[in-house]
Amino acid sequence: MNKEQIIAAAEKNGVRFIRLQFTDIFGVMKNVSITTSQLEKALDNELMFDGSSIDGFVRIEESDMYLRPDPDSWCMIPWSDGDDATARLICDVYCDDGTPFTGDPRYVLKRVLNKAAKMGYTVNMGPEAEFFLFHTDANGAPTLETHDKAAYFDLAPVDLGESARREMVLDLEQIGFEVEASHHECAPGQHEIDFKYADALHTADNVQTFKYIVRKVAQRHGLHATFMPKPVFGIAGSGMHVNQSLFKNGSNAFNDPNGERGLSQDAYYYLGGLLRHARAFTAITNPTVNSYKRLVSGYEAPVYVAWASKNRSPLVRVPAKRGESARVELRSPDPACNPYLAFAVTIAAGLDGIENKIEPPEPVEMNIFHMSDEERLRFDLKLLPGSLHEAVSELNRDQLICETLGQHVLYRFTEAKRAEWEDYRIQVTDWELAHYLSKF
Repeated sequence: MNKEQIIAAAEKNGVRFIRLQFTDIFGVMKNVSITTSQLEKALDNELMFDGSSIDGFVRIEESDMYLRPDPDSWCMIPWSDGDDATARLICDVYCDDGTPFTGDPRYVLKRVLNKAAKMGYTVNMGPEAEFFLFHTDANGAPTLETHDKAAYFDLAPVDLGESARREMVLDLEQIGFEVEASHHECAPGQHEIDFKYADALHTADNVQTFKYIVRKVAQRHGLHATFMPKPVFGIAGSGMHVNQSLFKNGSNAFNDPNGERGLSQDAYYYLGGLLRHARAFTAITNPTVNSYKRLVSGYEAPVYVAWASKNRSPLVRVPAKRGESARVELRSPDPACNPYLAFAVTIAAGLDGIENKIEPPEPVEMNIFHMSDEERLRFDLKLLPGSLHEAVSELNRDQLICETLGQHVLYRFTEAKRAEWEDYRIQVTDWELAHYLSKF
């Protein structure tokens, strides 16, 4: 859409408010709401905001920043109508001198996609984000009480979240999502809604919109939706598997009917790059202290840096489909990640594999969780970082991932995550009290 079409659409739909949305370094969606009288000004890239008020952006002495809406992101908010009719635009963040803000996660991803384009590739991503639905208490605060006792692929009456999930799907479809599947996941109260893949930038935008829609619909049903990776001990956590593929000259660059396993050499090099840099990009794909409570053996989340086809225990899986559907599935990311940064670092890793012809190791088709120590040693299996502290250290040792993020994002992200780890490290937990208070 262009400026004139957006203004016409706003008038036709009786829009009263427009939400200008952008994302901070830590993946939190931000919003500046304007009335339709300011829409033309916003579309002319003249809307200023205070960047010093956003975590990880700029200092107070350099706070004047501009929001530049992406016209293709225009859509109506599904549940708004009448006097409350509201639309949204996703924005890029610019400095007051007219240059892109290097701390804008959307810009970080655009830089990587520009590199891919120079190499002749377009990048498609397809995420599978899981989430929990919990009851709220009398004050509206979230609890850990689930709304059902259902399991993987169960349906009503045990899946009491089915009606909320159905409404989420309808709202997503109303704003242009092509929802491919929705179902109950393996843990009580856990759900998944999968939508069709798209180019990486559009998909990152969609992940943020998806989270917003899910939370709002849950709220209308008296539930709290959380994308926290591991909210409940002893059951599976929530992941966000990311399917990735490259296209070249309109065809899937990972597909080769004559190649080993039907995969091209580009696919193998891309795999090699993902595995080479996996320990370094884990801080971005799994960015919280809680993320590492999910990345443990026994709950389906990957722990070892390896790849396979049918086997789902390694870090990367290559699904069976070939042709235009050939892809690799990275299984470690969780839905707390910033999708722009997570996509940027994983794509950069894969492209590095292609540029430097990084061969992946042999696939591991055994269940890694059931392998002996000797078998794991024979395959030379490396572990993903076991904590946020370890992950941030690995991040800062990898030149490619550091350069991909850029100095601003790297510094602010590292500073914040080290502080988060230190704050967590000094806490006295219920587990410690239960084990030590009476004993010593």
